Amino acid sequence: MSESAYAKAGVDYSLMEPFKMAMIETGKKTLSFPNKRGVYVNEDATHAHGAVFEYRGNEQHIWCKTQEDLGNKNWIAEWMYERTGKSYYDAIAIDTALIVVNDVIAQGAMPVVFTDQLEASESEWYADEKRAKDLAAGFLKVCEEAGMALPAGESASVRYIIHPRPPVKAIAALSGSVSGIVVPKERLVTGKKLTAGDVIIGASSSGLHANGVSLVIEKALALPEQFLTKLPNGKTLGEEALTPARSYVALVEALLENEVDIHALLPGTGDGVGKIAFDKRPFTYRIRNWPSVPELFRYFDDELDVGIEDCLKTFNWGVGYYVFVPQSDVERALEAGKDAGHELTILGVVENGERQVIFEPKSVILGPPGE
Repeated sequence: MSESAYAKAGVDYSLMEPFKMAMIETGKKTLSFPNKRGVYVNEDATHAHGAVFEYRGNEQHIWCKTQEDLGNKNWIAEWMYERTGKSYYDAIAIDTALIVVNDVIAQGAMPVVFTDQLEASESEWYADEKRAKDLAAGFLKVCEEAGMALPAGESASVRYIIHPRPPVKAIAALSGSVSGIVVPKERLVTGKKLTAGDVIIGASSSGLHANGVSLVIEKALALPEQFLTKLPNGKTLGEEALTPARSYVALVEALLENEVDIHALLPGTGDGVGKIAFDKRPFTYRIRNWPSVPELFRYFDDELDVGIEDCLKTFNWGVGYYVFVPQSDVERALEAGKDAGHELTILGVVENGERQVIFEPKSVILGPPGE
């Protein structure tokens, strides 16, 4: 069969269709995951046009919906794939989902439905069976862990919009949307209860997650071995950067189930440690303690001459999630978090004062996000 005019123009469905079918089959395996939260997906309506789902419980509930994009992290995966033969797209799938999930749970909502969107620089990108298999495996794993279904998604070829920076030859932009449910609705967390005297608790990150990637790429490409540069722990810079993000669903769910008085929840994403000053009210966030700092971040501080203030305003620096609670609920929060498998550290306290973060472990004062 001769190549169609549309294929010659850059959209070849004969290359894309196997990928689409593989993702549909993966999605079918996830449909029962949100049932434990009383949410059921209509299996007769699982197709490219959307997802139909309902709550069958008896409690008053509200919904939360968030969407996010992964950013530049899979550019590193493509670079590593071309040189090592390992795609890393199982980890990339986890990152794509969790960058949305970890935002949804900040409202006290539990994720129940995830839809993904891929926009590739060329149709041939979808034809790589290893990459596709790894991506599907990662989506299945993260959906099961988070308790959400993947009933629909989108895969497009947009050569006139997506142009990867050399030496990467082909790539896809990845994003997604997550619907979460707050049940009972009184579990909604708005952050309005945040007040002076609240204790700041940090949950350890697994590493880079998906923020600060542009700086990592810029610095790595200037090194002789680039992403194959060996770090002191024996891993390459690329391996360390592609460690998948950590899910905090179990942590937040445990806090809610144990009726911890949560005053605010905050994912450790854009603006790094400076994001702690997220609330626009005049609060000072005094940080006295900090958990161990991941190897990649120490390397940037010690070897690549990235100043500590830039590091703190770019990377999560080892804390992927913040929980703000009154002093009276600290022990209950720590116990619930430990039972959920998370390493928690009492970082500091919220004070009345100028809106800023005083990071005492490094004697640095950080302005609020955007400053």
